[in-house]
Amino acid sequence: MKKNVALHNLGCKVNAYETEAMGQMFKDRGYEIVPFEKGADIYVINTCTVTNIADRKSRQMLHKAKKMNKNAVVVAVGCYAQAFCDELKKDETIDVIIGNDRKKEIVDIVEKQIKRNKGNMPVMRSDNISVTDINDTKVKHEYEELNIDSMDEHTRAYIKIQDGCNQFCTYCIIPYARGRVRSREPENIMVEVERLIEKGYKEIVLTGIHLSSYGIDFGERRSERLIDVIKQIGEKKAIKRIRLGSLEPRIITKEFMEQLKSVPSFCPHFHLSLQSGCDETLKRMNRRYTAKEYLDGCNLIREYYEDAAITTDVIVGFPGETEEEFAKCKEFLEKINFAKMHIFKYSKREGTKAAVMNEQISESTKAARSSELIRLDEELHRQYLEKFVGKRINVLFEEKIRINEEEYFVGHTMEYVKTALKADENLCSLENEIIEVTVQGLLNNEIVLAIL
Repeated sequence: MKKNVALHNLGCKVNAYETEAMGQMFKDRGYEIVPFEKGADIYVINTCTVTNIADRKSRQMLHKAKKMNKNAVVVAVGCYAQAFCDELKKDETIDVIIGNDRKKEIVDIVEKQIKRNKGNMPVMRSDNISVTDINDTKVKHEYEELNIDSMDEHTRAYIKIQDGCNQFCTYCIIPYARGRVRSREPENIMVEVERLIEKGYKEIVLTGIHLSSYGIDFGERRSERLIDVIKQIGEKKAIKRIRLGSLEPRIITKEFMEQLKSVPSFCPHFHLSLQSGCDETLKRMNRRYTAKEYLDGCNLIREYYEDAAITTDVIVGFPGETEEEFAKCKEFLEKINFAKMHIFKYSKREGTKAAVMNEQISESTKAARSSELIRLDEELHRQYLEKFVGKRINVLFEEKIRINEEEYFVGHTMEYVKTALKADENLCSLENEIIEVTVQGLLNNEIVLAIL
């Protein structure tokens, strides 16, 4: 008798994609996928280790799973499992540990572990824990081919096309958890695109750990890069929108922008990772570009897409960040005039160069600087939304929700501006429909209000 499985995802869109793929593998083998609640036979937690908080959340979810059913098999998979395998081996709530690059074998691994206990649960501990090939991330591995046919979202599908990172920023543990750059074969990407078209998806989001590096590992074997994948998908008329995950600033060149502009379905939403607007801080971070180079890239984007959404990540309180450096960073953020910023307080990661740097910043200073930039973000985001007031825009509607006791159809523009259209009896369901509307104003600080 097949058992049921509950999956929980922590972390980035790449993790979300992989969690969907693992769920599909269990489902294809006859398992029932159930909510992450009490009573599941198997709990799979796809962990994250990007910050100390992510580590803590990963441990909390693993412990929560065992509390919900002490007889269940609890599986730790993903980045935290990869980076801190030895620590997890000591945790008696965990029955199976699977590192990165072995997710495609998860069903076989779990079934093998259950059989070791003659099919009965719980899996006995002692030396019976299944630690399966926690790979050496210093060695370049082949891209792990995972596939999905559908996602929880009904209008937007994420496709993972790349894994690993070669950058080794001084604050980041991800290259150690994910390994070196590995790129998915273009043919396999297009097969998945076709499956998603059959399911009715109109928007594709390309994701990866370091998306800008797509194809650099192909060497002389083949020449495709990220722009080639975008153009291939752009030839599919059923795909109305192509969106990208996080990019590195150095990918923004005149040639890259000219080719993007030739793809009508490309969404002008650029998440360009920054981390700091101060050159001294960027150098300590090993970010490999200057503030001027970043600014030049943003200016180039706006030459081709006047209303492009340029969003970013910023770390405050990096070791050695002086008041002067922070002031330079804030001034730079104002100059770029971002559509949206994600502000993070620096989190010390064991095993990284930044963790042992001198001049660590106090938590109180980090909190104060974070609050200051969050206020700036709110102001800049409101200004960006106001640019659309009075304009006709195309919105891909996703769902009907209730806001302030009123019902609205909600979706996003190509720039990823969240838009609400008031529902009434004359409107049927707009889910997965692209509708042209006029922006009236702001419904709140995050959503614009539109009319037909």
